[in-house]
Amino acid sequence: MKIDKKIIKELSDYLKEFNLTEIEITEKDTKIKVSKNNISISDQPQVISHSSPATSSAPTQIQNIKSGTEITSPIIGTAYHAPEPGAKKFVEIGKKIKKGDTIMIVEAMKTMNHVPSTADGVVKEICVLDGQPVEFGQTIIILE
Repeated sequence: MKIDKKIIKELSDYLKEFNLTEIEITEKDTKIKVSKNNISISDQPQVISHSSPATSSAPTQIQNIKSGTEITSPIIGTAYHAPEPGAKKFVEIGKKIKKGDTIMIVEAMKTMNHVPSTADGVVKEICVLDGQPVEFGQTIIILE
């Protein structure tokens, strides 16, 4: 199967232009899915492509190798880095935090839920964008 690089480039541009995290198209027996990594040093899109489901197993997605203490979301909702728009963020990369410090807010069903740190450490990586939907158990911050 030959993949048209122009389509992948166009889909990647749509990710940036419309601030999307994932986009997928299907034509006949070909499906192309382009998605962004969680926030990382290189914010490069990932490309996953496979042919018809009958002839292919499930696609494999490249995973970032994470080292350090991962703090995960305790609920499904929308993650916010600050208590209100324009306010100071709870955490920044390089900031030292203690167990129990609020690291983020996850809004679920119009309720603002403060997410406490489960460990002491220095913030190495913030894995979600402000206003991004998060899943239960999704890594939101990595500590050193």
